[in-house]
This record gives sequence, structure tokens and C-alpha cells, in this order.
Amino acid sequence: MNKPSSPHAKTALITPEGMQMLKDELEHIWRNKRPEITKKVSWAASLGDRSENADYQYNKKLLRGTDRRIRYLTKRIEALRAVPYSPEQEGKVYFGAWVTIESEQGEEQQFRVVGPDEIYDRSDYISVDSPMARALLSKAIDEEAIVQAPGGNVLWFVTSIRYEPYKS
Repeated sequence: MNKPSSPHAKTALITPEGMQMLKDELEHIWRNKRPEITKKVSWAASLGDRSENADYQYNKKLLRGTDRRIRYLTKRIEALRAVPYSPEQEGKVYFGAWVTIESEQGEEQQFRVVGPDEIYDRSDYISVDSPMARALLSKAIDEEAIVQAPGGNVLWFVTSIRYEPYKS
């Protein structure tokens, strides 16, 4: 579950479930993955000459990458602010909303507006920093949003908005 880091993430917002996923990943790496790699490094080091020991070199590199991920997650979790669901959001597109939109050609898309740290491994999530999300923020059902796309502006209509309160 190694996800790319987001050094250029503009928004330090995350859904409560996204925050829990990051915390779970950090916990898993710290309690399971890192000790396992450390054992392998110790075992490989006990075999002797480390300069020609492929097991040692590989696992040492893996340990450095794991430690980098731990440092990143620790700092990122501290910097993020979890935004819980609020009943005041109902009826408009805000952070955490599931949105269904339709183009003039009848193409339909559904996705959730989330923080940039949550979009990995999910094709149904978009970053709040994306042009699509920015165009949709504060829109209500039946309102239109003009999205700046590489090929020109595209008109989308909001057809549904829903929120799912987080259950821990």
C-alpha cells in the first residue's frame, strides 16, 4: 500500500476516513513492515561481507524507503486537518461530497471531492484542488459548472449531491 507522496499538495484537508487510512498505513508500516525488514537486514548482515551481499543491500535500501514513508506520513498527518461532515453542507457541493454530473452530450460521471492525499488507488475520488472540483464547489443540483479542460471549456450539470457521515 505504498502510495506516492504529495509534496506539492496545495490543500491540507482530508476526510476523517482518509485521515484514518493514513494513520492505519503508518501503524502498519511501523508495527509490521519495518520490524520485518529490520530482521532481514540483521540476518543478511550476520552473513559477513556486506559489500557483496545482495540481500543486505536490497533490504537496507528497502528500510531507507520505509523510513522515508514513515517520516512523510508522520509530518503529513500533523499538517492535515480532517473535515467532518456537517448538515449545513447538504444541497451544495463541498469537501467530502459525492457528486454526479452530466455533460451536454449525456456523459455521466460520479466521484467524491476529497483531499489530494486520498486520490491514490481510487478512480472515483478527485482532489479538491483539481479544475473539476474547483468548478463544482458551492454548486447545487441543476446548476451548471464550466470546467477548464486541456481541449477547452466543458459544460457539466450537477445531477446529484450526497454526503455520507463518517462512522468510525
